[in-house]
Amino acid sequence: MTEPRIQYAKTSDGVNIAYWTIGEGVPFVHMPAPYSHAELEWQMPECRRWYESLAAHRNLIRYDNRGYGLSDPDADDYSLEAHVADLAAVVDRLGLEEFALLGVIQNGPVAIAYAARYPERVSHLILWCSLIRGSDASASPQLMAARSLISENWELYTQTMAHIFFGLPSREASQRFATMMQHSVTPETHQKSRAAMMQFDVEELLPLIRSPTLVLHRRDVPYPTLDIPRELTVRIPDSRLVLLDGDVMAVYIGEMAPILDAIDDFLGDSETEEASPSRTREVHTILFTDVEGSTALTDRLGDAKARDILREHERIVRKALKEHGGSEVKTMGDGFMASFTSATGALECAIALQRAFAERNEGAQQAALLRIRIGLNAGEPIAEDDPGGRGDLFGTAVNMAARICAKAEGGEILASNVVRELVAGKGFLFSDRGETEMRGFEDPVRVYEVRWGESG
Repeated sequence: MTEPRIQYAKTSDGVNIAYWTIGEGVPFVHMPAPYSHAELEWQMPECRRWYESLAAHRNLIRYDNRGYGLSDPDADDYSLEAHVADLAAVVDRLGLEEFALLGVIQNGPVAIAYAARYPERVSHLILWCSLIRGSDASASPQLMAARSLISENWELYTQTMAHIFFGLPSREASQRFATMMQHSVTPETHQKSRAAMMQFDVEELLPLIRSPTLVLHRRDVPYPTLDIPRELTVRIPDSRLVLLDGDVMAVYIGEMAPILDAIDDFLGDSETEEASPSRTREVHTILFTDVEGSTALTDRLGDAKARDILREHERIVRKALKEHGGSEVKTMGDGFMASFTSATGALECAIALQRAFAERNEGAQQAALLRIRIGLNAGEPIAEDDPGGRGDLFGTAVNMAARICAKAEGGEILASNVVRELVAGKGFLFSDRGETEMRGFEDPVRVYEVRWGESG
């Protein structure tokens, strides 16, 4: 792709915001990271590869925050409202009626505020290592120590931040990013912008989001800590969490393919009107749950009380699915079928479920105990929409997961050998239950019990 042409949009308070657009298709607005320079980033191979990948089949829009990059170098206002005005100026200048929005780190709250205010315009909201409150950034001792260098040694500060944000092993690449940061903003403007960012707080706006939301986060980044993406996913309706391996905050450093795959899957870019029902053949980890003795529960407690307990079961399961990146495929009254793009996430969810029900049962009467069986398998199911337009999964991989679940006892997690191999080296404990006959399968299937009471 040729280098994009820099254009400008003027905000409601008179600040000129630099932006560019590349590619064709559905509009996708990529908000800037803490440091940005629309021109210099394109010269860096890491950034350019990321942008070109995103623009391969969509119209990518990228802009600089006020005070940064090629936007006006200083402004009077760096509040949350002012940053919302920056975004609004760009999308209004382009006449975008509807678009997908990617909010990055400290601009995550800005994306949330805009999506809450203009739900009809944000078709999909994607949050990368997003904050909820500006104070969430204070959780990193590394970051707090580095900030003391801003006024004392700007060059050393940017080199330190290049290491914290990008973790670049290459001296040349690290210096390249530090130089970009030095050119993106002055120390004085950065101090003013950072002080204003510390006042950001969109916690009360999270339940107001109406756009489908994807929360992306690397597990080992220095900040924000994992409780933040989990809070986002629990509080935002119709949201899903995808946790990725790695400790680098910059979205374009490290393994990009899983990020791009998650975004493509979320936006539905792989689907076409002509596609067949078997179009989606990615590997999914399928999780089934089933309440042990649900019929007996109704006999003991009666319809009304039993239904109250099953609603509690539904609430616990849906909360765990959100926290661990699972997608609810369907519910069968006393059980769930869910899909995960990560086998690790599926097992973490299964363990969290059993622990949650064990904790719940500690204070329950014997007649109201709630125990679930869980079965997991991984494979390439067939994806298809049902007559109501909802996505469903079919095929051998799904059938085996259901059969494995049926073999479990209440409080147990059983998994196929495929799942065990996918999470090898991840610290899960398995006990070999041997080969088991499964209805509908000619050959016995080897099944493993997940030792959730002992695993970390």
